[in-house]
Amino acid sequence: MTRLTVVSLAGHVVFELGAGVGMPLASVIGPYAAASFWTLVTGGVLTATARDDSTDTFLAAANGFGLAAVSAHLLGWPTRRTRAGLPWLTDCEGLGPKLMPFYNPILYTSAVAGLLAVVAENRTARLRIPMAMLGLVPVLVAYQHWEHRRLLGQARTRPGWWNRRLRRLTPAL
Repeated sequence: MTRLTVVSLAGHVVFELGAGVGMPLASVIGPYAAASFWTLVTGGVLTATARDDSTDTFLAAANGFGLAAVSAHLLGWPTRRTRAGLPWLTDCEGLGPKLMPFYNPILYTSAVAGLLAVVAENRTARLRIPMAMLGLVPVLVAYQHWEHRRLLGQARTRPGWWNRRLRRLTPAL
């Protein structure tokens, strides 16, 4: 489940980049450095999953961070309720409503896998580790909106393939 968590979180970042809205850290260090960073993080977590129980605390933190990231998306961007009562993003980070049917399942895959991993896989880690990561939700919501504003500005002043969708959301100069 931890592998599914980290792969689906990486998938969500790649989806954002491919859709033309940038990715986390892209406005700060550029899209290539950000992609490299997320590749290294994903590889590091995947490598740790192949080890013994000594990495459970690290993996519990990674799963908790994944849960916090998904929670930040669902709490920080416009949603509607599904028939099951779950929040469903109607837009997020400039992706627009047409991409939400693809984006939401990626996020929910991360959340469900992360929750199952915390409960079933990371048994030698204390539960407070992933729970502490949930404390990052307000920080992540604020960061997502800060980064989105920066990416919008960069789409206007330095358009590129990686921020092309955001150019449509910025007023012409």
